[in-house]
Amino acid sequence: MSLLHPSSRREMEEHRFHPLVLILVPLLAIFFQAYLPLRFPSVGFLNVPVLIVIYFAVSRRSPIGGTLLGLIIGIIQDALTHLPLGINGIIDCILGYLAASIGLRIDVDNPGTRLIMNFTFILLASILHVLILRRLLGIHEQWYGLHEVARAVVNGLIGVVLFALLDRLRQRQ
Repeated sequence: MSLLHPSSRREMEEHRFHPLVLILVPLLAIFFQAYLPLRFPSVGFLNVPVLIVIYFAVSRRSPIGGTLLGLIIGIIQDALTHLPLGINGIIDCILGYLAASIGLRIDVDNPGTRLIMNFTFILLASILHVLILRRLLGIHEQWYGLHEVARAVVNGLIGVVLFALLDRLRQRQ
């Protein structure tokens, strides 16, 4: 009877995606983040690449995979911005690792859990961004706490909808 039950939670709920999904979705998110705010400045508060890192990290439930995905998305994102190379790479690596680690321990398919997780990680990304600029690079970045909380709420809500759409791209076993 034990052959019918997976031996761990990771084996039971790890989701698989077509390789094109793993390539095209992050590239679309980076394109959205880099170029859409140039035409529509009001969407500049969205942080879609971080949401993509969070989604794939918790879906794949691999801390190493989440870290590598965060690194790749972050470095590409840095290459398209005015920031020094590596800032988003560091932030996305940390978030990818933490998201995958949390995905191993809790149910992340619940919309309420996803909202709280997205809110927390977007807020953490903002805090890490300011800390890296101030402490590592000596660039004084102003911190607008209430603005960042509102930004995290909006990104969290958009993340729940985005995650539901991305759930449809999972490979069926």
